[in-house]
Amino acid sequence: MNKRLVVSQTDRKFAGVCGGLAEYFGMRSENVRLAFIIGAFLGGSAIAIYIILAFAMADN
Repeated sequence: MNKRLVVSQTDRKFAGVCGGLAEYFGMRSENVRLAFIIGAFLGGSAIAIYIILAFAMADN
């Protein structure tokens, strides 16, 4: 099985990053989104990570 980290085409709210991460790691996308929201409020680095991942993750 060849897993690739790609943005989600079906589970996307903004860019599909959280949905893609959730599919890759076998998690619920709501938990990934919540982690990014908490990270954004605690330090703000989650916003930068999200933007980087939005450009770095491949499309299907």
